[in-house]
Amino acid sequence: MTIKDQAESLRMQLQHIQQSKGAKAISVLSGKGGVGKSNFSLNFSLQLSQKGYSVLLCDMDIGMGNIDILMGLSTPYTLVDMFEKQLSIHEIVQKGPGNLSYIAGGTGITSIFELSSHRVERLISEFSTLLQTYDYVIFDMGAGMTEGMIQFLRAVNEIVIVTTPEPTSITDAYATIKFLSINDVLTTYLLVVNKTDTHADGMSVYNRLNRVMQQFLNKKVYLLGLIPDDKAVGRAVIRQVPFTLFDPKSTASQALAAIADRYISNTFNRLPETKPLSFITKLRKHFLER
Repeated sequence: MTIKDQAESLRMQLQHIQQSKGAKAISVLSGKGGVGKSNFSLNFSLQLSQKGYSVLLCDMDIGMGNIDILMGLSTPYTLVDMFEKQLSIHEIVQKGPGNLSYIAGGTGITSIFELSSHRVERLISEFSTLLQTYDYVIFDMGAGMTEGMIQFLRAVNEIVIVTTPEPTSITDAYATIKFLSINDVLTTYLLVVNKTDTHADGMSVYNRLNRVMQQFLNKKVYLLGLIPDDKAVGRAVIRQVPFTLFDPKSTASQALAAIADRYISNTFNRLPETKPLSFITKLRKHFLER
């Protein structure tokens, strides 16, 4: 079984799980580092969990993951340990604050999407039993776009892109969406503009990005929300406490609460998915070989 076949098998299994349970799989990406992607993933997951939903947060940034560090937790087992120590996936799921479940990434392999055939088959089997127990599964993705990662992103229901008002961050966010669109990742894209100085600045970023996407990609990005630049976030990171728990009344925490409400209620009127994943074409080889 090739890596492409393995990734396709995982994609199909995730699709089956989502259809049978109704669980929603969400991947969080950023075009560049330093935009607060993992901090968003963690606090967004916590907000959903605090609203009564069953949430699993998976740190997919193998070798560079920091979800457990942001919570100030020492994680005994990671995703890598599942293979290295022959553990079940249930044994590596940890409990964080606010009834949040999470899986730490760990170190020791280059990428979860470049495993051997038997390890990928085992991962599929383990996830098939685990994900049926959650309402939301949020994948905090690492950098880079491998063939396996693209196949994986084709399986998720929605992709959240985190950016900031910095020009390089906006450019990288657009480049990421363009690359995924070209490679047939035909899903709903949601935008979070982090570290905004004013509401107008954040809206300007969204309007510019959405206008370019519609003009050149014929695709719309939906605004999930804006998060103001807030010193409470930095203080929370130093204290290793999620900022929505560290200071629930801070402007960033209030913004996250509003984003969670907005997501659940779908007040931004994103369209329901109507394109079956079985219609998604295979990855175009000439883009992967660049």
